[in-house]
Amino acid sequence: MKKISYLPMLALLVIMGSCNNKKTADESSDTFSSSNPFFKASELAFQAPAFDKIKSGDFKPALEEGMKQQMVEINKVANQAEAPTFKNTILGIEKSGQLLGRVNMVFTLLTGANTNPDLQKVKEEEAPKLTANTDAIYLNTKLFKRVEAVFQQKDKLKLDAESLRLLEYYYQKFELAGAKLSETDKEKLKELNKEESSLSAKFTAQLQAAGKGLKNTTQQPELQSMTDRSKREKLFNDSWNRAEKGDANDTRKNISRIAQIRASQAQLLGFKNYASWKLKNQMAKTPEAVEEFFSKVIPAATAKAKGEAADIQAVIDQQKGGFKVEPWDWDFYAEQVRKAKYDLDENEVKPYFELNKVLENGVFYAANQLYGISFKERKDLPVYQEDVRVFDVLDKDGSQLGLFYCDYYKRDNKDGGAWMDNLVPQSKLFGTKPVIYNVCNFAKPEAGKPALISFDDVTTMFHEFGHGLHGLFANQQYPSLSGTNVARDYVEFPSQFNEHWASDPKVLKNYAVHYQTGAPMPQTLLDKIKKASAFNQGYIFTEALAAADLDMQWHTIPAGAPLQDVDKFETEALKKTNLNLSYVPPRYRSSYFLHIWSNGYAAGYYAYSWTSMLENDAFSWFQENGGLSRANGQRFRDLILSKGNTEDLGKMFFNFRGHNPDIKPMLRKRGLL
Repeated sequence: MKKISYLPMLALLVIMGSCNNKKTADESSDTFSSSNPFFKASELAFQAPAFDKIKSGDFKPALEEGMKQQMVEINKVANQAEAPTFKNTILGIEKSGQLLGRVNMVFTLLTGANTNPDLQKVKEEEAPKLTANTDAIYLNTKLFKRVEAVFQQKDKLKLDAESLRLLEYYYQKFELAGAKLSETDKEKLKELNKEESSLSAKFTAQLQAAGKGLKNTTQQPELQSMTDRSKREKLFNDSWNRAEKGDANDTRKNISRIAQIRASQAQLLGFKNYASWKLKNQMAKTPEAVEEFFSKVIPAATAKAKGEAADIQAVIDQQKGGFKVEPWDWDFYAEQVRKAKYDLDENEVKPYFELNKVLENGVFYAANQLYGISFKERKDLPVYQEDVRVFDVLDKDGSQLGLFYCDYYKRDNKDGGAWMDNLVPQSKLFGTKPVIYNVCNFAKPEAGKPALISFDDVTTMFHEFGHGLHGLFANQQYPSLSGTNVARDYVEFPSQFNEHWASDPKVLKNYAVHYQTGAPMPQTLLDKIKKASAFNQGYIFTEALAAADLDMQWHTIPAGAPLQDVDKFETEALKKTNLNLSYVPPRYRSSYFLHIWSNGYAAGYYAYSWTSMLENDAFSWFQENGGLSRANGQRFRDLILSKGNTEDLGKMFFNFRGHNPDIKPMLRKRGLL
């Protein structure tokens, strides 16, 4: 997952982070001074954060000073006497908020990966202020008039392609934010935005408190090996009901109001629903396009899932279980089906997937073979938690591309799931190179023992590093267009594409070695993994589509609709689109759907399936042209990974593939054709 950001330039609205320093917020001054580690850019390599100097209490004064400074900068742009130009207006906006961005990018990492009560409190306090700061920019009438004046001259300005894209980007951003509204409606929108941001921050805090010890998905990894059915059912129900216990951490009232607010925001801006508003600048463009996409894949996915359920039921009946398959049974019996059909046992595979070997001899090796880059671990930079590793990333000519941080082990104070983001963005304008991080939630082994992971975990590592490559290869002038700052339904394309190399024979043989003997994985086992790649795809795709469809239905609620009964809405929504298979629950239930209520994927969770179409079609080009090679990797880097958001994304894909996205490679990969 790529966490989505919203504030202009470097100022990120998604504020999720924390600090591992034992000092608390109360031990730091509320005033901002030169003693604050964010006072100026870090003097460490690549401006990497000085985590050893950052205290929890540093964030609030730095965030507030950052907003204050940005407002001074923005007002200077808006109120200047000179006629509007690209330089004095568009670049003025782009350069604003450097302090705020510097603070927020660290805050985003730390509260998501290693949070504490002090930082959760700061987050909830500052969220509405940050929203108000954003509104003060994009609803500033004087500022928008200047942007509009420059935009109306765009054909006469002789701007280079990236500068023209930046101008168009800002004009649309102002327009979609409500810059053309009346002053009365702007005030209404500001109040709605403020309430939404407060509720979103509260939702995250509730979910973190309610979901301790649980992976932030419906199904839990332990279900695969639990032989006691009653214990499986209890664990599943604990997961399913985590945020619906009627206590202070019950999220349902909160999300009902968020959905209602979003419908009202969209109506103010002239859209029939929130999804129509938010998809305006996406690759899909409209909810109708997403629904058409769903119509092409839901029947195939659910048919496959029904066939898989029949296989599982046959095993249950053969064992005289005397019950019908339920969600808490699926993973346990699916593993048995996999063993029977493919003779593949997860416990047989894990000894060949030791985390550090997967990283260095798999993830890094594939990147070297495709793009010529190399990695050198460094121990001189401070980290925010002892398990974090840092690597220099060197380009094919030996020059330094940037830094890569990885934080792979699960902690109780870490958000569930896996994600990538920047600590420093690439930008020629500011002379900065990318500092990238990946966060995952793998089980930490006991001291002295190896971290053996599943092939699903291996795939996750390749996925998140695919985002990392998108950030590391960024080559843009402007940070707003740099690297992964692309549409939601495009940003998962490079990451999902990178998953393919996890099972490439050459790559797999390089990292899949037994952790004790060093022996390579036997060819018979390699063949089994490849043969089993389409296993359980009906279930996997259906649970993802169910979540995506829930997201879209929550965000096509019309303005004026009453607060929804969350459980009733969810049941009826899934029934409406034939995704109500009793044994395939949505990957995320509405009440713990972090992506859409807090992490920037509102009306956008479909992006994972949409980009699966893109990446499978792109990978088919590799298959047609010799597969893993430096030449092919360089072409993908040049036409996709290094482009950021500098041109129309549909055109970018077309230029690489030679045609518009084709859905068939995705269906074939999942065994649905």
